[in-house]
Amino acid sequence: MLSRKISLAPEELEHQEEQTHPTKTAQPARSGWQPPYGLRALQHRNFRLFFAGQFVSRIGFWMQNMAQAWLVYRLTDSPVMLGLVAFAGQFPTLLLGLFAGVVADRFNRYSVIVVMLVLATIQAAVLGVLTLGEWIAPWHVFVLALIAGTIQTFEMPARQSFLMDIVGKDDLTSAIALNSALVNGARILGPALAGITVAAAGEGACFSVNALSYFVIIGAFLSMRLPKRETDSTPPVSVFAFIQEGIQYAFHTPAVRLLLILIGFVSLLATPYTVLMPVFAKDILHGDANTMGILMGSAGAGALVGTGFLSRHRNTDTLGRVIVFALVHFGIGLLLFSWSRDLWLSLLILPLVGSGFMVPTAAINTLLQTISPDHLRGRVMSLFFMMVMGCQPIASLVAGYLVPVVGAPLTVGLTGVCCLGVAVFVKLQLPVLERR
Repeated sequence: MLSRKISLAPEELEHQEEQTHPTKTAQPARSGWQPPYGLRALQHRNFRLFFAGQFVSRIGFWMQNMAQAWLVYRLTDSPVMLGLVAFAGQFPTLLLGLFAGVVADRFNRYSVIVVMLVLATIQAAVLGVLTLGEWIAPWHVFVLALIAGTIQTFEMPARQSFLMDIVGKDDLTSAIALNSALVNGARILGPALAGITVAAAGEGACFSVNALSYFVIIGAFLSMRLPKRETDSTPPVSVFAFIQEGIQYAFHTPAVRLLLILIGFVSLLATPYTVLMPVFAKDILHGDANTMGILMGSAGAGALVGTGFLSRHRNTDTLGRVIVFALVHFGIGLLLFSWSRDLWLSLLILPLVGSGFMVPTAAINTLLQTISPDHLRGRVMSLFFMMVMGCQPIASLVAGYLVPVVGAPLTVGLTGVCCLGVAVFVKLQLPVLERR
């Protein structure tokens, strides 16, 4: 048994400048010049701290992500092992995602995030020490990827729900779009820096940089001014009853159900090209770790442009049509990338792929948070991440085993065809979103 809302926030965070509940969020002054809607979330002090810390941390995350894949492929020369390590990092979400949603809704989200960030720092440091000391083995990477996936499972629903807490519903689309732009800006810089760092100092240096980057975001969270949260006097409810409440809400709300199914399809189809990027960089395009970093950065650039486009859509009623359009060019981009055998052509195609994936993901995130009531938002977001991360292990394993049979290009090409089919499905289901 757990009490419904256990306050874990530090007592010293009693400043009243901003409210954490969306219905009480302190709104910044609207006098004088106002920024475009896409930038409005930056008027909130806590979001500015979140944004700055998250940007540094995500650069470190992408450096570790790329270096880890390159390390596994260097040690094993096996696409199957690439798929297995990706599976290890993603499977915990499928296994523990529902419990993570309970934690996000029943505990103080701020404290949950800080604890998970500390654990992530330790995980990255251990991976860095093992690699720099040349003690690293593939099974070490597998186990540490499993630990990182578990940490991320509990951190992500709390972090996404926390956005509503610090900016409120009116500025939520702006906050999600800016956060997506931040992630993808880091996705451009991180792999590029990782490629340079791996070539100069090895993969262990990337893991060490990631460990250090967590100190920045932890410091940003500790600098936030949040009110002390009061313990809810509601009688305790069992964990499983809490989980059941979230599942029933998602299942019986047509728009939420459709969006969760859709994000599962998007995640399933986006995974193979990212998991197989070392194969494309090394074997298809005859490059090295730096080539892989440039390729991932190119996809990140497209995603950054896509989130800039999405940030202008304050009216969520049009997001369904935006999702259909993005899925079409996502599918076309995957097909073109699978056919390319030239580095420069691939670099021109990958922005189409990056934006085609990120726009539907961010749009679905926005719609789910807008639709869901506050007391259920953590559980709905845990279901969102279960679909995002839970479908990835399946796709990773399928991709890893398909490559020896049909090759990496055909594997990615098939996902492009399937993506176009999903776009048709969503087009037919638009009335469900419009009636929400």
